[in-house]
Amino acid sequence: MRNLVGRERSFIIAYPFRPSIVIICGPTASGKSRLGLELAEALGGEIVSADSMQVYIDMDIGTDKPSSEVRARISHHAIDLVYPDQAFDALRYKEAASRSIEVITETGRTAFVVGGTGLYVRVLLHGLFVCPPIPSEVRAALRRQAHELGVGRLYEELKQVDPTTARRVHPHDAFRIVRGLEVYRTCGRPISELRQTHGFGQEAYRSLKLALDVERDDLYRRIDTRVDGMIERGLLGEVERLLNLGYTRDLRSMQGLGYRQIGAYLHGDYSLERAIELIKRDTRRYAKRQWTWFRGDSGVRWLKGRDSRREAVMMVKNFLKL
Repeated sequence: MRNLVGRERSFIIAYPFRPSIVIICGPTASGKSRLGLELAEALGGEIVSADSMQVYIDMDIGTDKPSSEVRARISHHAIDLVYPDQAFDALRYKEAASRSIEVITETGRTAFVVGGTGLYVRVLLHGLFVCPPIPSEVRAALRRQAHELGVGRLYEELKQVDPTTARRVHPHDAFRIVRGLEVYRTCGRPISELRQTHGFGQEAYRSLKLALDVERDDLYRRIDTRVDGMIERGLLGEVERLLNLGYTRDLRSMQGLGYRQIGAYLHGDYSLERAIELIKRDTRRYAKRQWTWFRGDSGVRWLKGRDSRREAVMMVKNFLKL
C-alpha cells in the first residue's frame, strides 16, 4: 500500500509571527469534538485532529471519527493519513498538523486543534526531543522478549526503570512499553527524564488550551453510552473487515481501544459481552490517564457547567481579539 504521509525529516515553519491556535483537549467522551465543531462553525475555523487513532484509514467507528456530513460542514485535518499497517508516530503527526495549520492560517482562518492524545498536543507546541538511534540488537532483543515472555513482563521492567512513563501507558501498549525500554537500554536514562531535560521551550504557536470539566461519574456514563453506540453502528463488522483485509491483531493500530477487545472476541478468547465490558473498562482507565495528563498542564483552562460553551466562545473571541 502506498504511503500517504512523507518520511522527510522534521522541519520548522518559519513564520514572521506565531500563529494563534485554539486547543480543545481533555479525556475521551468529555465533549471535545462537539465543542470544537461548534467553535469552528461560530468563529470561522477548521479542525486539526489530535487523536492518535483517527490517523488510520478504514478505522472509523472505533475511533469515533467525524462523519462525512460533519466534515462537509467543517474541514478536518490530520485524519486518514496512513493505513493500519503503516508506522505513525508523534513526529509524523507534528509534520502533518503543522502543514495543516500553515494552510489554515494562510487563508485567514483559525485552527482548532481537537483531541485527547496529550503527547501529540505537547509535540505540536514544543517539539520532540531527539533520542540517539536505537541499536538494531537492542530493538531485536526487546521484540524477542515481548514475543517470548509477554508484554506484561516488559511492563514490569518499565515500572522499575521508568515509573513515570509506566504510569502513562497502558500495560498492553506494546509499542510504548518497548519504546521506553529501548531508550533506557540505549541511553541509560528514562525517556521521561530525557523529555524533561529537553526543556520544551517556547511554544511554536500562540495557544489557548481549553478542556471540559465533566464529573467522573457522568464521564463514565458517557463512555458506556459511546461504546454501546459503537457496537450498534457496526464496530464488530469493522474489525472483521480489517482482519479480512489482512491487518493482524498485533499491529499497533489494531491494539487500539475497541479493536483489541473485539479482535480477541473474534479469535475466541472470550464472549462478545465480555469484550464490550472490557472496552468500557479500558476506556475508563484511559480517560483517567488523560485526565491526569491534562490536569498536569497548568496552561489548560477547564470549563464547567451549563454555560461552558458560551464561556468558551467568549474566551476564544478575547484570545483571537475578534
